[in-house]
Amino acid sequence: MHRNLTAALLAATALLALPAAAVRAEATSAAPTAASALARPPVGARHYTISSTAGKHGDAWAWTTSDGRRAYRMSMSLRGWVTEDDALVTLGPDQRPVALAVRGYTDQGDATEDFSVDAGGMAHWKTVIDSGSAPFGTRRYNAYGGPWLAGELDIEALVAAGDKGLDLLPTGHGSLKIGPSVQIDGPKGPRTVKLAFMQGFGFSPSPVWLDADNHFFGVAGDISLLPEGYEAAGPKLKAVQDKATADMVREVAHGFLTAANRSATLVDHVLMFDSVAGGYLPDRAVLIADGKVAAVGAGGTLAAPAGTTVIDGRGRTLTPGLWDSHQHVGDDWNLLQNVATGMTNYRSPGSAIEDAISIAKRRAAGDLLAPDGKVSVVIDRKDPLAAQGALTVSSAAETVAAVNRIHAAGMWGVKFYTSMNPDWIAPGAAEAHRLGMHVHGHVPAGMRPLDAVRAGYDEVTHINFIMMQAMPQSVVDKSNTAARLEGPARYGKDVDLDSPAMKAFYAELARRGTIIDPTLTVWEPLMTSDGSAISPEYAPFAEIAPPSVARAWKIGGYPLSEGLTRDDYRKSFAKMVDLVGRLHQAGVRIVAGTDGSGVELVRELELYQKAGLTNVEALQTATIVPARMTGMDDRLGSIAPGKTADLILVDGDVSKDLGNLRHVQTVFLDGYRLSGDALRTASGLSGMPK
Repeated sequence: MHRNLTAALLAATALLALPAAAVRAEATSAAPTAASALARPPVGARHYTISSTAGKHGDAWAWTTSDGRRAYRMSMSLRGWVTEDDALVTLGPDQRPVALAVRGYTDQGDATEDFSVDAGGMAHWKTVIDSGSAPFGTRRYNAYGGPWLAGELDIEALVAAGDKGLDLLPTGHGSLKIGPSVQIDGPKGPRTVKLAFMQGFGFSPSPVWLDADNHFFGVAGDISLLPEGYEAAGPKLKAVQDKATADMVREVAHGFLTAANRSATLVDHVLMFDSVAGGYLPDRAVLIADGKVAAVGAGGTLAAPAGTTVIDGRGRTLTPGLWDSHQHVGDDWNLLQNVATGMTNYRSPGSAIEDAISIAKRRAAGDLLAPDGKVSVVIDRKDPLAAQGALTVSSAAETVAAVNRIHAAGMWGVKFYTSMNPDWIAPGAAEAHRLGMHVHGHVPAGMRPLDAVRAGYDEVTHINFIMMQAMPQSVVDKSNTAARLEGPARYGKDVDLDSPAMKAFYAELARRGTIIDPTLTVWEPLMTSDGSAISPEYAPFAEIAPPSVARAWKIGGYPLSEGLTRDDYRKSFAKMVDLVGRLHQAGVRIVAGTDGSGVELVRELELYQKAGLTNVEALQTATIVPARMTGMDDRLGSIAPGKTADLILVDGDVSKDLGNLRHVQTVFLDGYRLSGDALRTASGLSGMPK
């Protein structure tokens, strides 16, 4: 889903934009301002571009109006997901904004936002998801959205605040620390820029770049916001900030991966999940030593060698570590949080080759605390709608060459994307299979999922692409645009899941051994939320997340198509859930993935139960099934003597409530015994999820 392909930039900008999971609400009382009515940058306005290695995706401008206000304009298209918005900022004598007006729309709805300070010193704000008032005092308003470049005002305020930082409205505290300098080349010759890290706006420090005078310069990442002419510097800046981040997480990893934490452990009298047989075994004892499961027996029957840490497992459940089979890895801090929430393994359906190699190397050296996993790389056609970060191709021959490049880098699979020429899928898939690689992906525009499977897909990602089998041809032909969501949202509620054609579809998928990665938690907030509450994916974490993150989790849902209601979208989402159930009933393998930050994983399993899978079957989709899919089940995915000790111990009885998987008490990662409390603190969570 598009929200994760922008995650690197969104996480890095913090004040410049919302966290990756955030989306805008549907319009409240009026339609959002049309692009034609937004401000037009004057001649001479400062010009930034939004770009990635795949090319340019948009523009941003900044200027000062004739009456002294600061104006911003942003125009962006990411594979057809369009943002057109502007902002007008009035600064007070102390250079704090005393009025802010945002207009337009983002790729996910109305961007309207207003902030003002009245004569009595009261601040008032209204966004599409909240409104409120509070004494302005010495605080600074933390905007919900708006053009990314408008965040430069907040960055410069953080610089001026120094070590003491800034108190924020509606809540929170932010600070910034300036780091090393680097020289880059641009249209005016060499230029010195400085790396800085912001804190208080997300789970982890977020990188941003300043110029030699400590003014905002830009943001670098998988998507970069940089002054026009400096786009080529993006990869160099990203490499510098990645190294700085790696240095920070190395210290964290070394604090956890100690000899003391790898001493033998006996978990006794515990409820144990048997993922292979499919059930829960009461009163079991599990001995962990030298990174492996050394023995499994009845409670009280295993002797603990001298020096063994003994954990009373009564009232707790021991399961294999969880897998997220749709986790676009790349951010070191997010990987740490994945471990904190019980994830010991992942399958990335699209990461940069250099990021994947770096993660694997540093993890093996003990310099990065992260799950273990397998990585695919995205291939897409050279096109304005190409996936950011993809290897882009222009022919069948280039497709085959890209597959070989991915294999030569040691990656596990290839993922084809929505703008691929359908004729190139079969030769690309055949080459991948010849090399022993997994083939999966989005379904290219013009194809239906069964076409992609017949052309060589081993797996289809996202339930909306499975729903594409029943969509009108007009939707299928434009499924590399927003139509891949808007079509299923409009027509999904009316699909007959039990029609002969759909039953034949399920049967063929099962016969071919096709795997489905539904990512229901992508679609639940988009299709069902109305802004009144945080979606179930995030609600258990709301009270232990940073205030800015928790605020962004409260969303209004994807903007409604003409003639449809939020209830229509909810009915279509319910059909998506039911479709997962029909696939499972037909014998199609399901693997659990989130396409999010990973905290959504347990909710994904809960939705599988809603679809008709049993508690056991749902948990298998995040344990033994992905282990088998990746060929790692000889050492992972179940609890048995000789297997790697990637396990989690959680408070509560998981057989009665999958939600107890959120209550991680201890994580065993490669046999290291890691405190759940300590992991949560290190990853930016302030306590146990509800």
